[in-house]
Amino acid sequence: MNKEARAQNGESAEDSDSDLINEQLTGNIHKIAIVPPNFSGKPKKGHLIFDACFECGNLGRVDFISEFEYDLFIRPDTCNARFRIWFNFTVENVKQEQRVIFNIVNFSKSKSLYREGMSPLVKSTSRPKWQRIPAKNVFYYRCPEHKRNYVMSFVFCFDVEDDVYQFAYSFPYSYTKLQNYLQILDNRGLDYYERELLALSVQQRRLDLITISDSELKQNTQKKRKLVIITARVHPGETPSSYVCQGLIEFLVSPHPIAKVLRENIIFKIIPMLNPDGVYLGNYRCSLMGFDLNRVWQDPSPWAHPELFATKSQVLNLDKDSTYDLDFYIDIHAHSTMMNGFMYGNIYEDSNRYERQAIFPKLLCSNADDFSMSSTSFNRDAVKAGTGRRTLGGSLDEKCHCYTLEVSFFSYQPSGFNHPIPYTEEEYMKLGRNLARTFLDYYKLQNYIVFNPSTAIMPKLNSSTGFSTYRSSAILNNTSSNGGILGFV
Repeated sequence: MNKEARAQNGESAEDSDSDLINEQLTGNIHKIAIVPPNFSGKPKKGHLIFDACFECGNLGRVDFISEFEYDLFIRPDTCNARFRIWFNFTVENVKQEQRVIFNIVNFSKSKSLYREGMSPLVKSTSRPKWQRIPAKNVFYYRCPEHKRNYVMSFVFCFDVEDDVYQFAYSFPYSYTKLQNYLQILDNRGLDYYERELLALSVQQRRLDLITISDSELKQNTQKKRKLVIITARVHPGETPSSYVCQGLIEFLVSPHPIAKVLRENIIFKIIPMLNPDGVYLGNYRCSLMGFDLNRVWQDPSPWAHPELFATKSQVLNLDKDSTYDLDFYIDIHAHSTMMNGFMYGNIYEDSNRYERQAIFPKLLCSNADDFSMSSTSFNRDAVKAGTGRRTLGGSLDEKCHCYTLEVSFFSYQPSGFNHPIPYTEEEYMKLGRNLARTFLDYYKLQNYIVFNPSTAIMPKLNSSTGFSTYRSSAILNNTSSNGGILGFV
């Protein structure tokens, strides 16, 4: 495949070529004990048992190299062998103090944040909170023994024999997790929150559309109502986008003064998971049928891309509705090679329109320590023509701002810091809250909203503790004490 064709598929020109081994990895391993050659009988303690046959799981093969070393192969996206980034698997039947080297040998990208200090995540049954493996134990390099594919090796020491250990590329966020979260919101009976089924995926999973706005505003069709549309998780392996989106939703439905005034003036429509099949299957970039859904916005198929077909139809219909002013379309992603949060916008022939769209990213930069204006860029690359940002930017009313919001898989570096700060689930959700706050700043600047609360009722959103009084503890999971530090070498 040439460079141009790779770029059309969302790959960099440096992405490694697919080979026969990758094409043969069509399913996840299921409770496989990896034993030495010529061994027979029941696996002994220390003969590691690998499993990825669960929701969002991904591991296609494990090779025994020695009792201390294993080669691991990522299972490519379904129906598309070229994408191999996401992994998520468990290991059990370990011995206490057992030290191993895991080599993940078939990454499809040469560029990676592993070169910048990123490391895999791990948790175990007795310590259920995700931790990063120390960067000193992680190595990323091109390996001649694996057809010059890029390999990520990490060293780990198992410390509790009865624990099941789980390793992942980033913080998992499953389809089931989203459904459980939305069900909690449903059960709260909020009159300013509405959930509806927009479409079903190829495998009959829900494509949810969330509307957040005061009922009075939704019912008032006598004047044009301001509308913001936000989507996330079109690329299933980009799990940080779901945490950002949950942080946004959680803030908008909270009793926070900013959330209240936003609901009174703006209608928010949010599609939190555009690719539910890909998420469930543990793909990195593609749908069940191997399509990169963020390259088919120009002409989505109702049978091959039902999620995109329904979403695009909904957006275009809302844009034509005379009772709405569609001001924003923002698609949330995660980035595998850059730090911080940042935005991509479009280039327009109209210089005024081009300049106007720089306002919102600048406001977000002033609200969020992890947002980088220097990494934000505006383009109209031909290879991005099928994305939501580019397609809708050319289809919607010229007053609508279309952005891609990116957030790093690894870390951010605030101004004045000389070292990066790794993201956590909470930090990703904080970016979502600050995104919501920025809408208020934008509409105040446009003189659409007048809002001057006293500082006494305005907790600082850059502090997770400052927002804690507005959160429902039942909504958040994975917040229990870690119970100790995992056994790193």
